Amino acid sequence: MSSNPTLLIIAHAPSDNTKEMLRALIRGASDRRIENIEVQYRAPLDTQPDDINAASAVILGTTENLGYMAGLLKDVFDRCFYECLGKTEGLPFTFYVRAGHDGTGTKTALESITNGLKWRLVQEPLICRGEFTQDFIHQCEELGLSMAASLEAGII
Repeated sequence: MSSNPTLLIIAHAPSDNTKEMLRALIRGASDRRIENIEVQYRAPLDTQPDDINAASAVILGTTENLGYMAGLLKDVFDRCFYECLGKTEGLPFTFYVRAGHDGTGTKTALESITNGLKWRLVQEPLICRGEFTQDFIHQCEELGLSMAASLEAGII
């Protein structure tokens, strides 16, 4: 087991485009310049409370489904909320949303649940709105790199 801080990525990626975004996020977080961070990815159905409780920081990723987060990401909170409550206060996190519309409902829902857990939003969420563009890939890579570098530097 590594003694390095752990950046946990929990993301729902049901399409080729969202899989590409997730790979870019992991690539950024695993950048060779970041030496002392362990990056772990868990699909929502594989995420357990112990994964979250052991994390040093978290990045959540979801699609916007009917103006809300993906049901599989919501399932993570349904299963893990009470086992993380009081154990993860102040946990640094951010999130990204692949939004076909505006992402407002998804952003609000994620902020509400994470506020209940008393997690600490440390980077502005990335909301990738509208038609898919290659810029989303670059933005996800930058998000992963920024979170990992901030964790390694002790900023978050």
